[in-house]
Amino acid sequence: MGRLKGMSVLLTVTMILGCSGKMPGNLGVDRGRLALCPDSPNCVSSQSDPSDRRHYIEPLRYRGTRAAAKERLVGILSGQKRVRIVANRDDYLHAEFKSAVMGFVDDVEFYFPDEPVIQVRSAARLGYSDFGVNRKRIERIRAAFQDGTSW
Repeated sequence: MGRLKGMSVLLTVTMILGCSGKMPGNLGVDRGRLALCPDSPNCVSSQSDPSDRRHYIEPLRYRGTRAAAKERLVGILSGQKRVRIVANRDDYLHAEFKSAVMGFVDDVEFYFPDEPVIQVRSAARLGYSDFGVNRKRIERIRAAFQDGTSW
């Protein structure tokens, strides 16, 4: 009985850890662009074609300096559970969001070009559909960013 329980725990841990997936190799900014979303409905990007209602989402806009906007965004992200900032450069921010139950990881990227806008991309690492989770996440971040609160 103990051996069966131990194997069950091991299988559960393996399933949970396996849900995180491998970090995609196409993340980051290349010639002013974040990676394109795949055809699947598990990604949103402000750099998708605006006529692509499945993937397009408005970028974040700000007033003031890029440094101040980035600091505010880092503060919002840092106040959240299961969020890890992976890269934080002058014009780029990459965070991993991990789901509470199965440990699924979504990659969320923010690109700060020279104009007062933040290009965003949020994508699930695994699966076909995210049930709108990435879009809702960016809209919650937008609301917190615009009114100065956290979510």
